[in-house]
Amino acid sequence: MKSLALRALEEERMDAPDLDPAVYAQVLGDLTKVNRATLAQRPTLSFLNRALAGRTRATILDVGFGDGDMLRTIDRWAKRRGIATRLVGIDLNPSSAPTARAHSPPDCAIDWRTGDYAELRGEGFDIILSSLVAHHMRHGELIAFLRFMMAEARVGWLINDLHRHRLSALGFPILARAMHWHEIVRHDGSLSIRRAYRPHEWPPILAEAGIAPGDTRIFRAFPFRLCVERIA
Repeated sequence: MKSLALRALEEERMDAPDLDPAVYAQVLGDLTKVNRATLAQRPTLSFLNRALAGRTRATILDVGFGDGDMLRTIDRWAKRRGIATRLVGIDLNPSSAPTARAHSPPDCAIDWRTGDYAELRGEGFDIILSSLVAHHMRHGELIAFLRFMMAEARVGWLINDLHRHRLSALGFPILARAMHWHEIVRHDGSLSIRRAYRPHEWPPILAEAGIAPGDTRIFRAFPFRLCVERIA
């Protein structure tokens, strides 16, 4: 196994601009299975329970939605609680929106968009979310994203990402082979773990983005999730 002492910086295959859209859709489908198997939704729903406590409506932006499963889960979560939501997802990959629409039921009124999240400045979001996206960003991109969320999220924001941990790096390849997930998922999943952060690496990043100590919470979530949240 490659060393985890430093973050890997090599690009993931699924981010290649010339990846066949049909292959990309297959990869997204298997990534949804990975996220369900690894309980990726739990930290986000827990955050929403706290951030939206006592509120009856919310406008939520999900950056880098991929297959869209997180926003569909939030849609169901909000309906069960009687919270009126405007849900917007934005993704750089033009193949994401068609895939998300194809996997969404007719009564799921989510606004799937293609483009750069920075283009949505000023739209008035209460909550901004990203799930398993931060480790895809280059350093400067992550700093810009943090500043965007601080400026645009009126109620709070959450980064739900991976924890660069030896046990997950050892265990994921075994799980991926056993589940017969796509070869790109097997490759990129292991690389994603090596690209992810460790808890002590987040405070300097937040400070560089101009976020004061105490304005955010950095926490681990089972299994092998590392999250950063802010609730105003």
